[in-house]
Amino acid sequence: MQNTSIVLSTTVQQTLEKLAVDQNKTVEELLQEAIELYIFAIQKVQPKSVGMGRSQYSDLSERVDELLWQDP
Repeated sequence: MQNTSIVLSTTVQQTLEKLAVDQNKTVEELLQEAIELYIFAIQKVQPKSVGMGRSQYSDLSERVDELLWQDP
């Protein structure tokens, strides 16, 4: 592993230190976990089907019966 320096506000540093004590971990371990989770979330690929149901209608769920029984 490489060492990296970061600058944190006093509030964030104090919060991290308290969390570390509460979780019986070091601040470094908490930061490593947080960064790994962030990277995972950013790189997570969404399925191509996400967004396929987009529509110009904002009330589809309210009008489902009316719309289903219309003649095309």
